[in-house]
Amino acid sequence: MIHVYNMHEAKTNLSKLVKLAEAGEKIVIARAGKPSVELTIVRPKPRPKLGEFEPLDIWIPEDFDALNPKIWKDYL
Repeated sequence: MIHVYNMHEAKTNLSKLVKLAEAGEKIVIARAGKPSVELTIVRPKPRPKLGEFEPLDIWIPEDFDALNPKIWKDYL
């Protein structure tokens, strides 16, 4: 069911409107007789489960951890 309230009624009855929205009712707040906003509950986003990642398409060379002589010549 849709409940429509003007701005003054919404300010006066905000706690009641929040309870109605939490119960699943559709709350519309009107300004100057025209629907302006809809009051809805916030639904938390589901957290991704551990391991739900897209596979990475990467390549690691065999010698990725080998010392580069150009860099290390002054230290070795």
